[in-house]
Amino acid sequence: MIAKYTYLIEEFIQQEIELGHITPEQFSSEKKTIKFHGHCHQKALSNQLSSFTVLNLPKNYSVTIISSGCCGMAGSFGYEKEHYDVSMQIGEQTLFPAIRNSSDDVQISANGTSCRHQIKDGTQKEALHPITILRQALL
Repeated sequence: MIAKYTYLIEEFIQQEIELGHITPEQFSSEKKTIKFHGHCHQKALSNQLSSFTVLNLPKNYSVTIISSGCCGMAGSFGYEKEHYDVSMQIGEQTLFPAIRNSSDDVQISANGTSCRHQIKDGTQKEALHPITILRQALL
C-alpha cells in the first residue's frame, strides 16, 4: 500500500507542476545549461523524465540527459579499495568524458549521492541534485 505513495522528490515536484502549484514564474529567468546524469535506481525503477521536467521548469534552462550507464560507484562499491579501479573504469566509459567535454559554464546535475561523489572524484566537477538547482533558482 505504501508503494503507491512513494516517490522520488522529482516525481513529487513534477506532480505539483502539473497541478499548477509550482510555476516557471517562481524561478529565475537566468540562462543556464544543465547536463543531467540519472541514478541507476531511478533508471531501473522509474525513468529520468521527472528530473528532466523539473530541471526545465525555469524558463531559460536548457537541459540534456547524459547518455550514460552507471557512474561506477554503486553505493559504496567504488569506495572499497578492491573495487576502486573498476569503479573508475566504469565512470570513464561514457560519463566522465561527457562531463569533461562540457564547457565550464555547464552545470552538472545528478540525483544520486554516490553519483555526485563519483563525478567529483573522476572529473573534479561538482554535480548538484536537481532540487538544489531549483532551490538556487527560486526568486
